[in-house]
Amino acid sequence: MDLWSYLKGTDKPKIIYGMGNGADKILSVFELYGIKADGIFASDEFYREGKSFHDMPVLRYSDFCEKYYDFIVLVSFATNLPEVRANILRIAFERELYAPCVPVYGDTLFTEEYYNEHRNEIGDARALFADELSREVFDNIINYRLTGKLEYLLASECDKKEPWERLLHTKDNKVFADLGAYTGDTALEFLSFCPDAEKIYAMEPDPRNFRKLSAIEDERIVKINKGAWDKEQTLEFNMGAGRGASQTNKGKTVLLDFDSLDRLLDGERVDYIKYDVEGSEEKALFGSRKTIELFSPDLLVSLYHRSEDIFKLPILVHGFMPEYKLYLRRFEYIPDWDINLYAIRY
Repeated sequence: MDLWSYLKGTDKPKIIYGMGNGADKILSVFELYGIKADGIFASDEFYREGKSFHDMPVLRYSDFCEKYYDFIVLVSFATNLPEVRANILRIAFERELYAPCVPVYGDTLFTEEYYNEHRNEIGDARALFADELSREVFDNIINYRLTGKLEYLLASECDKKEPWERLLHTKDNKVFADLGAYTGDTALEFLSFCPDAEKIYAMEPDPRNFRKLSAIEDERIVKINKGAWDKEQTLEFNMGAGRGASQTNKGKTVLLDFDSLDRLLDGERVDYIKYDVEGSEEKALFGSRKTIELFSPDLLVSLYHRSEDIFKLPILVHGFMPEYKLYLRRFEYIPDWDINLYAIRY
C-alpha cells in the first residue's frame, strides 16, 4: 500500500505542515483521492495570526497538539537547512509524520500502481549501478517514494564530498559544462575541487539567476544566458518562486532562449558535464550526445525532477555510452531532492 492509499483509509486527522507550492500539490492529490485535510500549520517563526491557506486558518503545531490526541503530519516543503530538518525530526519523534513525494515537474505520482507498471524498467535501471551503495540508495529512494517515510529518506543520504574524492576525475577535469548553472554555486564548487580548471561553460536561462551568475568575477567562467536543450529554440517557460524557470502551464510565463551543448561547443573539448535543468535533463542529454561520444566526459545528471527520471535517465545514459560506470548518490534534503547520477568512464 502506498502513502496516498493509506491516508485515504485512515480516520486520523491529517495536518499539512507548511504552505506554498508543495502544499498546493499535496492538496491537489488529496482532492484526487477524496482525502480531507484537517488543518495546516506553519513553523512558529512564520506563524501570523489571522492568516489562511486554501480556506484553512494557518495555526501552530502546538495548536493541533492541544486539539487532537493523535494526528498525522505531512511535510509539504523542501529544505536542507539543519535547523529546519531538526524541527521536522523532533515532530517525527512525537507524531506520525510523512514527507509525501510529489514530483517537482509533471503530474505523475510515484504510486504503487505506477511502480508496478514500471517494475521492469526500475529493475533494469537498478542493475546498471556499479556499486552496492548505489543500489542501496536506489532502493531507499523507491521505498521512500511509495511510503513517504523519513527513515528511507535519511538512509539514502550520502557524503557530498565522496563523489569528488572517489568517483570523478577531479585532477584531470579542466573544462566544465555547467548546465543549469543557477547563480554560480556549482561552478564555484568545481573550482574549489579542481584547482587546475581552465574553463567553465555556465548555461542559465533564468534572467534573475543569470544576473547573480554574471556578478562572479572569474575570467574562466563563460556565462551563457541560455538553457540547455536538444536544439536552438525559444520556449515559453514559467517563472516560479523556485530555483529557476520551468516548462509548465502555471504561473507567469516568459520567452527564454535554449540551445544544445553540441551546437555551442562545436567540437570543443569538455571534461565534465552537469545536468540540473529543471526537468529538461532528457532534452539536454540528447543535445550533448555528440560531445559525450567524442570526449567521454564525466557526467552528473539530476534524477529528482520527474517521477520517471530515477529509472529512465540511467537507462538513457547507458544507451549512449554502455562503457560508462553508473553511480547513484543523494545528499541531505527533505524530500528526495539532490539525487545525482554519476556516469564515469575509467
